[in-house]
Amino acid sequence: MIDRMHTLTLRIYLTVVAVLLLFAFSSGWLFQRHIEEERVQANSMLAERVAAWADLIQRSLPGTEEPVEQQAAALHAWSHRLRLPLALDDVKGQRIAASDSFLRRQAEGTAHGMAMRLEDGRTLWVMRPGNRPVGPPPRGLPPPPREGADDDRGPVDWPWGETVLRRSVSLVVVLVLLFFAVAAGAWPAVRRLTRRLKALQHGVENFGAGNLGQRVEVSGRDEVAAVAASFNQAAGRIEALVQSHRSLLANASHELRSPLARMKMAVSMLDEAPPVQRERLKREIDTNVAELDALVEEVLLASRLDAAPQMGLREPVEMLALAAEEAARVDAQAGGEPASVFGDERLLRRALRNLLENARRYGGGDVGVTVSSRGGTAVVQVNDRGPGVPADQRTRIFEPFYRLPGHAEQAGGVGLGLSLVKQIAEGHGGTVRCLPRDGGGCTFQLDLPTA
Repeated sequence: MIDRMHTLTLRIYLTVVAVLLLFAFSSGWLFQRHIEEERVQANSMLAERVAAWADLIQRSLPGTEEPVEQQAAALHAWSHRLRLPLALDDVKGQRIAASDSFLRRQAEGTAHGMAMRLEDGRTLWVMRPGNRPVGPPPRGLPPPPREGADDDRGPVDWPWGETVLRRSVSLVVVLVLLFFAVAAGAWPAVRRLTRRLKALQHGVENFGAGNLGQRVEVSGRDEVAAVAASFNQAAGRIEALVQSHRSLLANASHELRSPLARMKMAVSMLDEAPPVQRERLKREIDTNVAELDALVEEVLLASRLDAAPQMGLREPVEMLALAAEEAARVDAQAGGEPASVFGDERLLRRALRNLLENARRYGGGDVGVTVSSRGGTAVVQVNDRGPGVPADQRTRIFEPFYRLPGHAEQAGGVGLGLSLVKQIAEGHGGTVRCLPRDGGGCTFQLDLPTA
């Protein structure tokens, strides 16, 4: 599993790097296309400009019939004015004159001249300027040269040259540096993400190994934090469910021993007992079997309610009619006003039955139930005139298998009735509580949201 996590880290990181490479290649390709377009445009501008210069110089140069010295002087003058290396050949290709800058650049081999055929058969050679500032191309004839020897260092801007190349190289360097910077910065971010996933993985493994108290750290507000929070919530629910089942199993095992022991003793005495005692032993066996059956039923119901605490809203249930039916079973009084709730009628009937049987068992025979509706809540109250419940025990009596001190097992029940009432009430979005009653006794109040 750890190797898989490392593989996930590498895969995410390589994905980021691949995206960066794609971006770099795409940017380089687009820039290269842009450079080529500029090169083509610059060459076109260069050809047009050289043609214009050649036409201008041709109109100003002395004709072929003029002395060579006069043609050379005019060429040098134009080289000064245009700040361009120039050379002129006659119709036979013999060099008539060349500017100092042309001769120097030719000797250095740093540039090659561009030949322009003049109308009279002579050939004009033009070289690009050397060191020049970048600016807009000159319009028309350049200003006259300053005093001094002719050179090509002047305000003439060549359409294409070293500046564009330097810019392209600089951009490539920037793209390469940007790629390495983002690639280096992406590794800690990817590592942090997978480190949180790794911590979540360790938490799940520890929980699966039996450490039900294992929780993971929830940091941030992203999807990983949401998964961690969901895991903690599920782990808490599973831990509570397992602990509840363990407690339920332990208490049920303890409660099963008493009726089983009594039934075992009655069965062992049955064969040798006289007829009168035999009938009494049979009734004892039937009572213990009924107690075991009730205990198993309540344990199964409690286990099912633990596994699915939220009851599905199945149908509307009229609580006043339900209370009247259950009150008639124990000879209790029922009254109040109609109040309808959504829920499982069978479970709600079981909750009312447990409350009424508990009141009949401990309430001194004066038992009643009333139903009312208060602001969207159906309130069912089961009243008795029994000895009451001490204030410090009114919450604990709803715990599974808890019975008030001094209540003997012969009084009936194993302490699951009120616990089931609480589970059913909470499963329907309601509550149940024990309240003192004026004049003595108790009031068990069941509050359920109305339909």
